[in-house]
Amino acid sequence: MTFASTSGGNTPLSPEEFADLIPNLATKEELNEWERENILRAREWAVGDRATVLDMSSDDYVRKLHAKMFDQTWKWAGEYRRTEKNLGVPAHEIRERLMALFGNARYWIENNTFSPEEIAVRFHHRLVLIHPFPNGNGRHARLMADIIVMKLGRPRFTWGSANLVKEGEARTAYLEALGAADHGAIQPLLKFARS
Repeated sequence: MTFASTSGGNTPLSPEEFADLIPNLATKEELNEWERENILRAREWAVGDRATVLDMSSDDYVRKLHAKMFDQTWKWAGEYRRTEKNLGVPAHEIRERLMALFGNARYWIENNTFSPEEIAVRFHHRLVLIHPFPNGNGRHARLMADIIVMKLGRPRFTWGSANLVKEGEARTAYLEALGAADHGAIQPLLKFARS
């Protein structure tokens, strides 16, 4: 398949990671649709799950949600990446960075350090920055943020009301807001999450 080698703005997969595709698909569009259906089932599960927002700030929950999102698509669903990517921390730092994020998130929640929206968006940003999985990191981080903000009593985010997997103005705005957050300016990402 030739569509695997083009990233289209997404994290490129190694040949070994791509070999773990579960369904037999012929095009990138088929893969996107297959993943979308898998993610919709995961969203339904996450919304109904009884995990508390503090439970969600854990290795088990983060991996379980990724597995639910991609378990019908990739054999490595829910497993942290072992390869270096064009984004994210070095693979050997993933667990350490996640443990720091989980500790920070618990502190933010327990001490009302930020608004519920800002807690969720900060969690999302740091999760994307770490980039723990071979693929699906942005979609996973957005779903995590949606569930966190909902469990904190606010409506889920709209994320520009667009498909952020596809190239376009919304994806560009999202990536620019992530870039601003990388430099300490969280407001553009907060604004985009509610746009």
